[in-house]
Amino acid sequence: MPKKESLPDGTRQGRNDFGKPGYGGPCPPSGTHRYVFELYALDAMLNLPATASRRQIEQAIQEHHLSRATLTGTYKRAQR
Repeated sequence: MPKKESLPDGTRQGRNDFGKPGYGGPCPPSGTHRYVFELYALDAMLNLPATASRRQIEQAIQEHHLSRATLTGTYKRAQR
């Protein structure tokens, strides 16, 4: 998946924890880290820019939220 704010099909990617568009995958500096993914079913497309903040996205979702799923996983780097 290209790490761009907008893709040719109209999909928009938000910014990650590093302030860049797209998903970077798990990369903990040390130890085991927990990763939480949330998937929302909405009744409408959100008209938000890729630069929208998490708070802006959460506010927009509230008006169109049908269902939600959460996946929590842990990851640690392999010992070399």
